[in-house]
Amino acid sequence: MAPLTTALAPRLRSGTLVLSVFTAAVFLSAMLLFAVQPMFARMVLPRLGGSPSVWSVAMVFFQSLLLAGYAYAHLLTKMRQRSLAAAIHIAILAGSAFVLPLSIAEGWGTPPASGTALWLIALFTASIGLPFFALAANNPLLQAWFVRTGHREGSDPYFLYAASNVGSFLALLSYPLILEPALPLRTQGQLWTVGFALLAILITGCAVLLLRSPPDADVVLRTDTDVVRPSWLMIGRWVFVSAVPSGLLVAVTAHISTDLTSAPLLWVMPLSLYLLTWVLVFQRRPVFSHEFIWLLQPFAVAWVAMLLYLGNRIPVLPSLAGHLLAFFIIAMACHSELARGRPQPVHLTSFYVSLSFGGMVGGLFAGLLAPYIFSWIAEYPILLVLAVLCRPLTSFRRYETSFWITAAAVATILIVPTYIESFLTGAIFKALDIVVLGLGAFSIVLMRDAPKSAAAVALALIVMRAYPTSTNHRETVRSFFGVSQIYETADGHFRILEHGSTIHGAQQLTADDGTAVHGRPKLFTYYHDGGAMPSAIEAVRARKTAPMRVAVIGLGAGSLACRIAPNETWRFFEVDPLVIEIARDPRHFSFISECAPNLPVILGDARLTIANEPQGFYDLIIVDAYSGDAIPVHLATREAMAIYKSKLAKDGVIMMHISNRYLELKSVAVGIAAASGMQTWVWNDPYRGADVAKFIYPSEVTVSAERPENVGALSQSANWSLTPPDPTLRTWTDDYSNIVGAFWRKITQRRTSLVTR
Repeated sequence: MAPLTTALAPRLRSGTLVLSVFTAAVFLSAMLLFAVQPMFARMVLPRLGGSPSVWSVAMVFFQSLLLAGYAYAHLLTKMRQRSLAAAIHIAILAGSAFVLPLSIAEGWGTPPASGTALWLIALFTASIGLPFFALAANNPLLQAWFVRTGHREGSDPYFLYAASNVGSFLALLSYPLILEPALPLRTQGQLWTVGFALLAILITGCAVLLLRSPPDADVVLRTDTDVVRPSWLMIGRWVFVSAVPSGLLVAVTAHISTDLTSAPLLWVMPLSLYLLTWVLVFQRRPVFSHEFIWLLQPFAVAWVAMLLYLGNRIPVLPSLAGHLLAFFIIAMACHSELARGRPQPVHLTSFYVSLSFGGMVGGLFAGLLAPYIFSWIAEYPILLVLAVLCRPLTSFRRYETSFWITAAAVATILIVPTYIESFLTGAIFKALDIVVLGLGAFSIVLMRDAPKSAAAVALALIVMRAYPTSTNHRETVRSFFGVSQIYETADGHFRILEHGSTIHGAQQLTADDGTAVHGRPKLFTYYHDGGAMPSAIEAVRARKTAPMRVAVIGLGAGSLACRIAPNETWRFFEVDPLVIEIARDPRHFSFISECAPNLPVILGDARLTIANEPQGFYDLIIVDAYSGDAIPVHLATREAMAIYKSKLAKDGVIMMHISNRYLELKSVAVGIAAASGMQTWVWNDPYRGADVAKFIYPSEVTVSAERPENVGALSQSANWSLTPPDPTLRTWTDDYSNIVGAFWRKITQRRTSLVTR
């Protein structure tokens, strides 16, 4: 063995063999690690009602297991016997093969009504815990092994961390743009398994190169006493500075997913930017200087505060770009600070464990704790404030006086408008708030060498001031499925149920003359008289000779309860228990209490609960779960439509409410209906009778049936058009959906509508 080791030593120290094998292993491991995240979350999503919180909780799981993997790698690097450490890791890789290919573990059916987040973490652990743990350990472990080969680049192995993040970045981009649209989930899982097998071979090769390296190659790691051990204060700072961008990653993702859809495309955009910042800051020559990034950071924080304040008054694309750009700057500033303070290779694994622990803490706060602590999305502005405390430590006080002058001016502007708001027009007041944000950002730049605690206080006031609130909000509640707000309009005429930024119900409280409205509520929003939904219901009712049996997916404020005729059987299916509580409480809305006090509402995801309903039972199934902007994609697939159809009576009809600000869903609804052998009629004038100022909304609705006579007079109505499927569009399935395509079709549709109108 000795002659071989001696002959190999020069190649190990200076050749490309070690560098190539280790770089390939790190790169492929990172690709697999970050490809499995959106892939498996996509598998799980249908069981949780398509909630954006699925990804938030998934991130908590991934970050927690990443910490476990880093800690395990740290322990392995402390072992003196190289062969034993290599054997342990290869054994864990081999053991992971028993849970492959990727799939949801058996025995995990319907999620519980409470404790959904913990149930989801347990499902992830049982299904992919071991292979993900093995992948999580590879990055720090392989870097430590690389140092111990004695390679000439081993004195600064952090370039492998950049290679790891490049692999992660490419995996995240390729999944929603290439893999998800092109391949079914089963095939994706099989390809991932092949990649895992190839990685096991590469890591075995790395272990062989490690064991063949000169025995004195890692002496420096064991004997270098000149390297100062990081203090607990420094380790604590590593944890804190890494926790803030990690928490922001979860908060930003949840924020942008709430207004579009919970899908891999929107999941990976912030995560890709997050990883890109690591790539940029760990370059030997960073693309952006440390000082420049920290100069931009306060303006990015103030920009997010302004976006939160303006809310959906900003078009979706500029808003999305603004949040992502600001997040990129803030995350890169924090990661730049970490890269600048990275330790010598002897403490490499300790550094990575600290970063991973911080990432887990940030993820736990934003993804798991915040939904239970706060009734609104408070974690986003809180993390913005904490980002200011990540600014570099300094001891100069040159700008302190300027800071206190600016901070006093900001505080005055923050306090005074509270008392003079009623005397200002809306435009003037909004402009004043924007000035406040600018002054806040400028004050932080001036105070870069002043006490950061004072800066955090000033910024906290600014952010809380800028976050959208309303004095008319009566109640704000939060569940695993998002934030619901019940509030009254400024004139007191209406009470509104809003989920995210989408109105899900409006009830009239007073007439135009100010008198209170009592008795059976009048219907507004999408359910108003003369609109598409009541038109379809009446057409089916007129064709039916006996009382209808109706299933409604989606409850909202319960408005459709007032469309129930005597002796009819209606059942509602709702995934969010808090929405059920709100709709049933007459102190909030009286649709159910006045129109159908004994209305049965079945809790759970509709794909699972309606599947338990009797075959051939319903005359009409109303899918009313798409009017919110964050649509549950799994309810708009060929498989979902097949379930709905199996529950229909012989001449049954399926109505789909597909109103959406950002996604064109008509083609989707027509396509999945055609795949089930059904024809579809589309309401041809969404704006008929609409008056948004009076809470009468335009609506897009489709009605599908096997034969024209099933929909009665509707098939002959000028208001409805028989619409064939678009042969150029692929039908959505549980394995395939195209959010990008639906988004661009909506933009095109909106432009066409503006021209024709």
